[in-house]
Amino acid sequence: MASHVLTASVLGLEAHPVDVETDISSGLGAFVIVGLPDAAVQEARDRVKSAMRHTEAVFPRTRVTVNLAPADLKKSGTPFDLPVAVGVMLAAGFLPDGNTDQTMLAGELGLDASLRPIHGALSFALLAKRLGIQRLILPEKNADEACLVEGIEILPARHLLEVIRHFRGEEPLQPRAHRPILAGEMPPALADFSSVRGQNQARRALEIAAAGGHNVLMQGPPGSGKTMLARAFPSILPMLTTEEALEATRIHSVAGILPPDGVVRCRPFRAPHHSASGVSLVGGGATPKPGEISLAHRGVLFLDEFLEFPRFVLESLRQPLEDGTVTVSRAQGSSTFPARFTLLGAMNPCPCGFLNESDQACLCTPIQIAKYRKRLSGPLLDRIDLFIEVPKVPTQELTDATPGETSQVIRERVQRARDRQTERFKSLGTACNAELSSESVRKLLRIEDGAKVLLRHAVDRYHLSARAYFRLLKVSQTIADLAGRDQISTEEVAEALLYRHDQTPT
Repeated sequence: MASHVLTASVLGLEAHPVDVETDISSGLGAFVIVGLPDAAVQEARDRVKSAMRHTEAVFPRTRVTVNLAPADLKKSGTPFDLPVAVGVMLAAGFLPDGNTDQTMLAGELGLDASLRPIHGALSFALLAKRLGIQRLILPEKNADEACLVEGIEILPARHLLEVIRHFRGEEPLQPRAHRPILAGEMPPALADFSSVRGQNQARRALEIAAAGGHNVLMQGPPGSGKTMLARAFPSILPMLTTEEALEATRIHSVAGILPPDGVVRCRPFRAPHHSASGVSLVGGGATPKPGEISLAHRGVLFLDEFLEFPRFVLESLRQPLEDGTVTVSRAQGSSTFPARFTLLGAMNPCPCGFLNESDQACLCTPIQIAKYRKRLSGPLLDRIDLFIEVPKVPTQELTDATPGETSQVIRERVQRARDRQTERFKSLGTACNAELSSESVRKLLRIEDGAKVLLRHAVDRYHLSARAYFRLLKVSQTIADLAGRDQISTEEVAEALLYRHDQTPT
């Protein structure tokens, strides 16, 4: 007798439907799984056998063949344990036929038949909804994230025996109610802007970056406050929208790093060490997984000691910064991950960090300085909107006990500016100024005549590229949004020019 059970295989962020076909035939006892399974799926044979011994079911003593169709789709991970076990029991006649219709199953089995959580449960739920499947049975610890999807019944279970009794009609599993995403929580308090002394220009630039989603590079000597500013930056970011929270949750679900309640409610802040590899930053592996740039989607990627990263690692950021996505290609196929993040970098002016400092001599040779700066290419620098000098804080400001402006006050201004952008771009689905295409900039941004004249002079004098020109306009619009103005004036363009790295005419 053959049985059919529906499950899925997650590749990248997408879940693909998989039909678990089970056939029991006469012959010597054997348990075979075919259909391009990886090692984790092959090992399901021992987990299923042991789990069934801890229930009322008896594993067949004849030949059991399980086919995961389509056979040319790579199957990886442990979500196949539960559907394989149910398929075997259906084929053996232990469960009534037909009760698994309109039901998708996924879950890892322990040797004691307990159900353990899996990665990518949100992708399973989204696939079930897209296919019109009515029910999804999965481990109880995955229920919170799966319940974010409306329109399907989420049936959590803690033990294989509960699933057996459900299909036999003895004790039906109780559906978990849908819960809407209540995003917009404050991130953990790494630092508050009230603790920052001095650095007024840097504070202003980071406020602009938070309001418009712009990329920032800070340069200054050791101890000037670059890292502290970066750690305070998440506290002024605008709230996540429901759609953004769902996107971030899906990525973190596939990566297996969701918070305890199963929802990403505040903007991610990722800060990989400068020894991180290109694969860990961009994503990849034999089975492609999201990297740091995707885990920072709709949040911040902070690269401290920016020029200590290998050049090829930094260059891998160029395409994601432009497109907002990254495609990881392998021999088995390719996966595309979203990567719409704000890049926040911090660097020293030279290897020793004291170039142009009056109170401490620089120990670097011109060749060392040139080699150090060569790690930052022109194309990557062209994708950075705000370049900030973070000088050493004077002693008088450092010892001043008067607290600065708090993050909450700054965040309120940032949120108002972001709300203006949301209203302006509601027909485009664009979240902020930094995401605008050049065509949208031409159509939607209103520029005063005086500002146009200044822009033409800036392009000619500083030899700005087309990309730099449009990025300059987008920063100018963010400054106008913070001021509550609809049109870009000369003041906004002049301030945006202050943050350009290519101010020196050539």
